[in-house]
Amino acid sequence: MDTTILRKFSEWLNQYLVLELPKEIKAFNFNLYEEEEEYHVQLIGSETLPEEDDDWACDEIFTTGENIFIIANEQTGDTWEEGLRFIIELVKKYLVHGKFTEKLKSVGVVGVGFVDGDIEIVYQKK
Repeated sequence: MDTTILRKFSEWLNQYLVLELPKEIKAFNFNLYEEEEEYHVQLIGSETLPEEDDDWACDEIFTTGENIFIIANEQTGDTWEEGLRFIIELVKKYLVHGKFTEKLKSVGVVGVGFVDGDIEIVYQKK
Protein backbone atom coordinates (compact mmCIF):
# COMPACT_ATOMS: atom_id res chain seq x y z
CA MET A 1 0.00 0.00 0.00
CA ASP A 2 1.24 3.43 -0.95
CA THR A 3 2.16 5.43 2.17
CA THR A 4 0.71 8.57 0.57
CA ILE A 5 -2.80 7.15 0.66
CA LEU A 6 -2.41 6.19 4.33
CA ARG A 7 -1.13 9.68 5.15
CA LYS A 8 -4.03 11.36 3.31
CA PHE A 9 -6.58 9.02 4.89
CA SER A 10 -5.09 9.73 8.33
CA GLU A 11 -5.25 13.49 7.75
CA TRP A 12 -8.90 13.22 6.69
CA LEU A 13 -9.80 11.03 9.67
CA ASN A 14 -7.81 13.06 12.21
CA GLN A 15 -9.80 16.22 11.49
CA TYR A 16 -12.86 14.45 12.96
CA LEU A 17 -11.29 12.35 15.67
CA VAL A 18 -9.64 15.43 17.19
CA LEU A 19 -13.14 16.81 17.88
CA GLU A 20 -15.20 16.11 20.96
CA LEU A 21 -17.61 13.47 19.71
CA PRO A 22 -20.92 12.45 21.30
CA LYS A 23 -20.30 10.35 24.41
CA GLU A 24 -23.17 8.05 23.40
CA ILE A 25 -21.18 6.59 20.49
CA LYS A 26 -20.86 2.83 21.03
CA ALA A 27 -19.54 1.91 17.57
CA PHE A 28 -17.88 3.44 14.53
CA ASN A 29 -18.42 2.35 10.96
CA PHE A 30 -16.66 3.33 7.78
CA ASN A 31 -19.49 3.49 5.24
CA LEU A 32 -18.33 2.70 1.71
CA TYR A 33 -19.97 3.92 -1.47
CA GLU A 34 -18.93 2.48 -4.83
CA GLU A 35 -18.85 5.05 -7.61
CA GLU A 36 -17.89 4.66 -11.29
CA GLU A 37 -14.12 4.91 -10.84
CA GLU A 38 -13.67 5.49 -7.13
CA TYR A 39 -14.82 4.63 -3.64
CA HIS A 40 -16.18 7.13 -1.16
CA VAL A 41 -15.54 6.59 2.54
CA GLN A 42 -17.61 8.18 5.30
CA LEU A 43 -17.19 7.72 9.05
CA ILE A 44 -20.27 7.40 11.25
CA GLY A 45 -20.69 6.93 14.99
CA SER A 46 -23.61 4.82 16.18
CA GLU A 47 -25.33 4.63 19.54
CA THR A 48 -26.06 0.95 18.91
CA LEU A 49 -23.82 -2.14 18.87
CA PRO A 50 -24.12 -4.98 16.32
CA GLU A 51 -25.32 -7.42 18.99
CA GLU A 52 -28.15 -5.00 19.86
CA ASP A 53 -29.41 -4.47 16.30
CA ASP A 54 -28.44 -5.83 12.87
CA ASP A 55 -28.91 -2.32 11.45
CA TRP A 56 -26.64 -0.74 14.07
CA ALA A 57 -24.80 1.41 11.52
CA CYS A 58 -28.08 3.15 10.66
CA ASP A 59 -28.36 4.55 14.21
CA GLU A 60 -25.85 7.30 13.54
CA ILE A 61 -25.40 10.15 15.96
CA PHE A 62 -22.21 11.39 14.29
CA THR A 63 -21.19 11.49 10.65
CA THR A 64 -18.57 13.11 8.44
CA GLY A 65 -21.52 13.84 6.17
CA GLU A 66 -20.66 14.98 2.68
CA ASN A 67 -16.98 15.36 3.58
CA ILE A 68 -15.90 11.97 2.30
CA PHE A 69 -12.54 10.42 1.60
CA ILE A 70 -12.12 9.39 -2.04
CA ILE A 71 -9.97 6.49 -3.24
CA ALA A 72 -9.53 5.84 -6.96
CA ASN A 73 -10.12 2.33 -8.31
CA GLU A 74 -6.64 2.42 -9.83
CA GLN A 75 -5.28 2.20 -6.28
CA THR A 76 -7.63 -0.48 -4.99
CA GLY A 77 -8.19 -2.78 -7.95
CA ASP A 78 -11.06 -3.20 -10.36
CA THR A 79 -13.56 -5.24 -8.35
CA TRP A 80 -15.63 -4.20 -5.36
CA GLU A 81 -14.06 -7.07 -3.41
CA GLU A 82 -10.59 -5.60 -4.01
CA GLY A 83 -11.87 -2.17 -3.03
CA LEU A 84 -13.34 -3.51 0.19
CA ARG A 85 -10.15 -5.40 1.09
CA PHE A 86 -8.01 -2.32 0.37
CA ILE A 87 -10.13 -0.04 2.55
CA ILE A 88 -10.28 -2.61 5.36
CA GLU A 89 -6.46 -2.78 5.32
CA LEU A 90 -6.29 1.03 5.33
CA VAL A 91 -8.51 1.20 8.43
CA LYS A 92 -6.54 -1.60 10.13
CA LYS A 93 -3.28 0.28 9.51
CA TYR A 94 -4.81 3.39 11.06
CA LEU A 95 -5.94 1.34 14.06
CA VAL A 96 -2.30 0.38 14.62
CA HIS A 97 -0.46 3.57 13.67
CA GLY A 98 -3.04 6.38 13.70
CA LYS A 99 -2.78 9.47 15.86
CA PHE A 100 -6.25 8.93 17.36
CA THR A 101 -6.38 5.14 17.29
CA GLU A 102 -7.29 5.05 20.99
CA LYS A 103 -10.33 7.21 20.34
CA LEU A 104 -11.53 4.77 17.68
CA LYS A 105 -10.82 1.84 19.99
CA SER A 106 -12.60 3.47 22.93
CA VAL A 107 -15.95 2.24 21.57
CA GLY A 108 -17.19 -1.34 21.36
CA VAL A 109 -16.81 -1.94 17.63
CA VAL A 110 -15.22 -0.53 14.49
CA GLY A 111 -16.62 -1.79 11.21
CA VAL A 112 -16.12 -1.30 7.48
CA GLY A 113 -18.67 -2.02 4.78
CA PHE A 114 -20.71 -0.91 1.82
CA VAL A 115 -23.88 0.90 2.84
CA ASP A 116 -25.98 -1.68 1.01
CA GLY A 117 -24.02 -4.72 2.17
CA ASP A 118 -22.54 -6.57 5.10
CA ILE A 119 -20.21 -4.90 7.55
CA GLU A 120 -16.91 -6.48 8.50
CA ILE A 121 -15.88 -5.87 12.10
CA VAL A 122 -12.19 -4.86 12.11
CA TYR A 123 -11.97 -4.12 15.83
CA GLN A 124 -13.97 -5.27 18.82
CA LYS A 125 -13.27 -4.14 22.37
CA LYS A 126 -12.56 -7.02 24.70
